Amino acid sequence: MRWILFLSLAAALNLPAWSSPTEEAPTAGLAERGLVSQIGTQLSAVKDKAGDQAAGMVEQAMGLLGVPYRRGGSSESTGFDCSGFVRHLYEKSVGQILPRRAVDQASATEVIDREELKPGDLVFFNTMRRAFSHVGIYVGDGKFIHAPRAGKAVNVEDMRSAYWQKRFNGARRVPVSSDNAKP
Repeated sequence: MRWILFLSLAAALNLPAWSSPTEEAPTAGLAERGLVSQIGTQLSAVKDKAGDQAAGMVEQAMGLLGVPYRRGGSSESTGFDCSGFVRHLYEKSVGQILPRRAVDQASATEVIDREELKPGDLVFFNTMRRAFSHVGIYVGDGKFIHAPRAGKAVNVEDMRSAYWQKRFNGARRVPVSSDNAKP
């Protein structure tokens, strides 16, 4: 699983190390940038702070780093938009089917305070001059993973940056019933 994560990160960063003939080259560029330890630390923190389901979801999300944005997209093979990404992960990891649009996902979930955020919770932003126009999945340590916009790919960003702070609309928790949860 870690090798897949490294390859996904390398592809997302479009590292020149891919052309190198050595097997260690793809991870060498990541190590130099501190990304290998950063992602490893992030996953360890998630496992410590969250349940197995949330940790599994975040791990699956990290495996999708680099998948391109596609408006209306909802699959790994063709790409994701923000709400399609969230919907895909919840369905795949815990068997919970969320509404298709970000605004509807906000309405269908429980409001929580920003201070209560745990890995796997949803974070919403106003990126199109309307509330709840963008959604991502909180991964811990003030960071979230999302499908940002056309021309970009699934990535992790810091909610504490000025851009995201200014646009933050709120946090939500998906109530996962034991009937819907995958074992």
